[in-house]
Amino acid sequence: RCFYDQKILQKTFGEWKAWWTVGRERKLSLRAASHYRHLLYDLVFRAWRTYVCQQQGKRNKYYLAESHAKKQKLLSTWQHWLVYVDVQRTKHKMQYVALAFRERSCLRISWAAWRRLHYQNCTGHKMNILALQHWAQSLQFRAWLQWRELYLYSQNDKQKETRAVTHHRHWELKRCMEVWLVYLNLHRAKKLQNELAQQHHQSRIVRQCFSDWQLSWECRRRMQAHREDMEKIAARIALWRVFAHWKHYVVLCVEETQQCELAEKRYKHHLLMLRKFWNCWKSHL
Repeated sequence: RCFYDQKILQKTFGEWKAWWTVGRERKLSLRAASHYRHLLYDLVFRAWRTYVCQQQGKRNKYYLAESHAKKQKLLSTWQHWLVYVDVQRTKHKMQYVALAFRERSCLRISWAAWRRLHYQNCTGHKMNILALQHWAQSLQFRAWLQWRELYLYSQNDKQKETRAVTHHRHWELKRCMEVWLVYLNLHRAKKLQNELAQQHHQSRIVRQCFSDWQLSWECRRRMQAHREDMEKIAARIALWRVFAHWKHYVVLCVEETQQCELAEKRYKHHLLMLRKFWNCWKSHL
C-alpha cells in the first residue's frame, strides 16, 4: 500500500507538474476556491457559536425575570398579610376599649342607683358620697391608663407584662380594701342600711376588677396562641419555598448539563466533518 501510495503520489506529482506548467491560473483558482470554502466554514461556525451564546443569554434573562416576578408576588403577599395583621390588632384594641367603656357605664349606673338610695336614707352625707364616687372613678381611670401604658411599652415580653399587670391590680385592690376598711371604721356608727350598701358597692368593685383582669388575661392568651400559630405557618411556608427553589435549581442544572453535552456533541460532529473535508481536499490535492 505504501508503494502504491508512492506511485500514485509520483504520478499525481508528475501530472500536477505538467498541469502547472500549462496553466498557473488554474492553480490560483483552486487555491482561491479552497480558501473561500474554509472561510465559509469559519463564518458558519462563528455564526452558530454566536447563535448559541444569544440563546443561552436569552434563557438566563428569562430565568432572572421569572425569579424576579416570583419575588415580587411574594413581597406583595407579605405586605397584604402585614396589613391584615395590623387591622386585626386594631379591631381587638377597639373591642377591648368598647368593653371597658361598657363596664364603666354599668358601674356608673349601679353607683347612681345606690347613691339615690343613700340620698333618700341619709341626706346629710351627700357630699361625702359624691367625693367617694369621684375618687373611685379617678382611681379606676388612672389604673386603666397605667395598665395601657405598660401594655404598649412591654409588648415584647409577655411573661413580665403579665406579672406586672397582676401585681399592679393586686396592689390597687389592696389599696381599695385598705381605704374601704378605714372608711368602714370611721363610719361604723352609721345605720345598718348604709353599711350594707357600702359592702355591696365594695364587693361589686372587687368583682369588676377581677372580671377585667380575667378578660385581659384571656385576650392576651388568645393573642399569644394566634401568634404562635402564625409563626408555625410562616416556618412551613419558608421550608416549602426553600424546597421549591432547590428543586428548580436541580432542574436548571440538569437542563444546563444536557445542553452542554448536546453542544459538545455538535461541536465534535462539526470537527469530524471539517476533518473529513480536510482529508478529502488533501486526497484530491
